[in-house]
Amino acid sequence: MSRAAKSPLLFRGRSWGWWSAIPFLFLAVGCAPTPAPEQASQPAQPNNATYGTDANLKPTPPDATLRYADHPRGFAELRLPAGDGPFPLAVIYHGGCWKTGIASQAYMAPLATRWQQLGIATLNVDYREVGDGGGWPGSFADWAASAQLIDEVAARYPIDRAAVTLVGHSAGALPAQWLAARQGADGPVGAREPLTVRAGLVLDGPGDVGAEREGFDTLCQFAAVDPFIGGESQRFPERYKAISPATTAPRLAQVLFVQAKLPAPSRATQAAMASGGAKVTVRENIGASHFAIITPGNPAYAANEAAMLAVLKGE
Repeated sequence: MSRAAKSPLLFRGRSWGWWSAIPFLFLAVGCAPTPAPEQASQPAQPNNATYGTDANLKPTPPDATLRYADHPRGFAELRLPAGDGPFPLAVIYHGGCWKTGIASQAYMAPLATRWQQLGIATLNVDYREVGDGGGWPGSFADWAASAQLIDEVAARYPIDRAAVTLVGHSAGALPAQWLAARQGADGPVGAREPLTVRAGLVLDGPGDVGAEREGFDTLCQFAAVDPFIGGESQRFPERYKAISPATTAPRLAQVLFVQAKLPAPSRATQAAMASGGAKVTVRENIGASHFAIITPGNPAYAANEAAMLAVLKGE
């Protein structure tokens, strides 16, 4: 029996095609996993499926697609390296400025495939955004639910549970940090304990959404933060405070920021994150594009790959 046929929560993925780039940063990608017999529906992609680009590496089909919620975007794609393991696991959260129709997990598949080739298992997560049930608290509820897949994957596949890294590109930086932080009753999903993982890897994303609101909105080219949180900081100061690392630092051994369009987090934000026990490192790539650093084969990605792998492998 194959590794992907053991769980009732799994269904196999079909191969899916990549098209040539259309103007600016958008790339149309198709992905249509086949549902298991007991499931009535399959994961649906946003109408404008992805942004970003990868012209160098065709993604492999996932070994399995796991559901964590019953809405169309409540799934994650598992890719396993060749060999016996145990393998480090990267749990990947895509960007898209938290606005539905811009992005999905599909544009992170080339990066997930590259890491798969280098001995890293990957769990590439889709989730709801503003416009399809996400924002505050829907996106947070999805992130918390998706994190429960980690223990299931570790129980069923050759995964090193002590070598799990949360990875976020752009807007995905938030779950890559928030999941590892303790939350009180004023958090988006109420009180919750931090997820036990080793490290966080932020790829051109904010360190503190509220403090970096202006810069992140500029990157998105529209107001992204306030609609995601539900309103401006003057209206909901407790929401911005609840998810700030200055209030609840992530419990991680290591956090690596690989920045391009966004600057390094402030010294105050880095110190706040370090207060939770993390060694915080920043690699700035001045002049690199927002997507170059996640594109296998791009020089900007190649310049940072060894540092990323060191985090993923716990070296």
